Amino acid sequence: MADMVRAAVQTGPRKIELREFPRPRTGPDDGLLRVEANGICGSDVETYRGHLGGPRPAFIPGHEPLGIVEEVGKRAAQRWGVQPGDRVALEVIVPCRSCQDCLTGRYQFCRNRKYGHGVTGIDTEPALWGGLAEYMYLSPTSVLHKMDSSLPVELAAMYNSMGAGVRWACHLGEVGLGDTVLVLGAGQRGIAAVVAARAAGAGTIIITGLAADAHKLEVASQFGADHTIVVDGDAGQDAVARVEEITGGEMADVALELTPMAAGPVSDALQAVRRGGRVVLAGLKGNREIPLRTDVIINRALTVRGAFGVDARGMEDAIALIESRRFPLEMMHTHTFGLDDAALAIETLGGEVPGETAIGVSVHPGLSATEATRAH
Repeated sequence: MADMVRAAVQTGPRKIELREFPRPRTGPDDGLLRVEANGICGSDVETYRGHLGGPRPAFIPGHEPLGIVEEVGKRAAQRWGVQPGDRVALEVIVPCRSCQDCLTGRYQFCRNRKYGHGVTGIDTEPALWGGLAEYMYLSPTSVLHKMDSSLPVELAAMYNSMGAGVRWACHLGEVGLGDTVLVLGAGQRGIAAVVAARAAGAGTIIITGLAADAHKLEVASQFGADHTIVVDGDAGQDAVARVEEITGGEMADVALELTPMAAGPVSDALQAVRRGGRVVLAGLKGNREIPLRTDVIINRALTVRGAFGVDARGMEDAIALIESRRFPLEMMHTHTFGLDDAALAIETLGGEVPGETAIGVSVHPGLSATEATRAH
């Protein structure tokens, strides 16, 4: 293996450049990952545009890395239960594993965490914290999940988006047999939520999207969405009124609000669920204040939950769902890029490339630009 590692570095809004870094030296408690693929997330798009996170030092993006364990120390191998050659998926959070939050299962809120995969600056040694790189550092407290190495890499790389769908729909939304579920937002996580709700036995699944999301809504239908609602354009429908019509006035049991930056769907989610219903909020709004009628929550006795990322339970359940091969999830993967085209990958997911309609996008550092183009 070469002594230098290529990586894509974001230096500012819409600025990504390729750089080389020394290969990290590993010891008994850490390791090195050869990155097979890194899924691109909607939050990557908003961060690339400068809408999320505010000013930050240069960093290597990529918080959905999948790869092969290249090196692992003896103590780390025992702690993680892995050996060189194993395929693993990483979580973004790198907790301390020792504080009260970590010890009581709230490791996502670890008060001592200093690092995160895909978010830590390159000025923090050994720099290679993100998945848009040929190799990635495995910190002693990184959270790893083993995956079936026989899965096609494009399919395995969906572990994070599927984890979000499972956690938000099933763990936080508590979708159960016969439930009516409303998913606001037809991105990759919205479609993943449809898959998760269908796997959990939901009775009726409704998903909303924009006119530009026609291809996404079609895929959602093939994965089990019973009704699709286009909410903009000349043929746009009122989501709440349509849910009332579909359910005969019963409304939804669960609403998942997954839209980025939009305020209206939050109100729609609150009004589209039945009395005593459940609302999960997962769509980031760029830290803006969103108008909220709290009387609706009170008078309708709603349970409202905020969804912060994906936890270990969500990851494990999603990986099991992917490995079951029960659903043709490869339909969600639309674009593969090499490391040289990292910025183009993000722009493609963000709908900025004319003629390209993306759902699942991943960057594969081992691919040349020519190979990646053929893989679209």
